[in-house]
Amino acid sequence: MAAILGFRKKSALDEIREGIEAVYPRLWRYCLVQTGKRDRADDLAQMTCLRALEKHQNYQVGTHVDRWLFTMAHRLWLNEIRATAVRTGGGLVALEETEIPDASATSEENIFVAEVFAKIGALPEGQRVVVLLAYVEGFTYQETADTLGIPIGTVMSRLASARKKIAGALSAVEAGT
Repeated sequence: MAAILGFRKKSALDEIREGIEAVYPRLWRYCLVQTGKRDRADDLAQMTCLRALEKHQNYQVGTHVDRWLFTMAHRLWLNEIRATAVRTGGGLVALEETEIPDASATSEENIFVAEVFAKIGALPEGQRVVVLLAYVEGFTYQETADTLGIPIGTVMSRLASARKKIAGALSAVEAGT
């Protein structure tokens, strides 16, 4: 009946194409946190979009495109690390050296965001990625675990450790003033 009226169900490819446009800024930010460099984030985000279009038949229509893309980006980054034998923290630019301005925010808000990202950037990679997915992107603990392919308990442990480190860093800054 829907086909007779001119309506058709969205295909996986249609949904991915629409989803990529909406999710791309978030995907790029995630890739930046993963890679630590703008040019590598650009490459990883573009590689993820290309792979998503190539593998559209693996996407289930009606599910979350963003989670599918983030999982794909994570796996592509792991493959890149393995292929080039890059080790955690080696050759990465500090996150605080990379600006991610928000045109709608005030200068003070942008400074605060830069400070928060600097604290997040100082975390070990496992904690850094979990913090971004859970606290910045708003993924649930289970979605974060599924995206990264780790147990939910590991997500909770990494978040607790990250909170403790960031709180300690903030207390040290306050004690110094």
